Amino acid sequence: MSAQIRALVFDLDGTLLDTLEDLWAGVNFALREGGFPERSLMEIRARIGNGARMLVKRSLPEGVDEATVDRVQAVYRGYYAEHLIDRTRPYPGILPLLEELQARGVGMAVNSNKHKEATDRLAEAFLRPYISVVVGEGGGLAKKPAPDGALLALRQLGVSSEEAAYVGDSEVDVATARNAGMAFIGCAWGLRGEEALRQAPGARIVLQEPLELLRLPGLLDLR
Repeated sequence: MSAQIRALVFDLDGTLLDTLEDLWAGVNFALREGGFPERSLMEIRARIGNGARMLVKRSLPEGVDEATVDRVQAVYRGYYAEHLIDRTRPYPGILPLLEELQARGVGMAVNSNKHKEATDRLAEAFLRPYISVVVGEGGGLAKKPAPDGALLALRQLGVSSEEAAYVGDSEVDVATARNAGMAFIGCAWGLRGEEALRQAPGARIVLQEPLELLRLPGLLDLR
């Protein structure tokens, strides 16, 4: 990062929060209710990143019609709303990172393809002392990798794309950063892993653990 970074926009699932087991449980509950075979943890992991409907659609057998996708998604969303923090927790090092970024005066936001209600609830449960700008799916915004949510977050933070970086764990996040004109910082601890990130055009920086972010050049430090 050559320019000074005044703000960071974070992905949620696989970046700040380890939500995998709750997502897995929700999808498999909906699949069982619909009479479909369940998916393994690794299968669900590979399907996360493009929102709930795409997660459900990818988890159903190939060729299922759209009405069935809608029906199974509705069951999934109902279950997940009741169980979204059963096993979900911040990744190790995330809360100390956010505390230090806040102390340095770095603006922070969340931009997720998760439905806005679930995104808000998770942010309230784990992140609200540090992050107040939270953008989830809904309100007419195009999903990532469209830049709409990231750019909305930047407007609310009062910074330009050139003054911000996008922090994420997936190829979708790399493309989102590129489409929004932002620098990208990858998270090797997330759902996709380091190899998949490094194969995505634009993922030049990939962190092994959260506190490495504090050592990046160009990060605003007001102390």
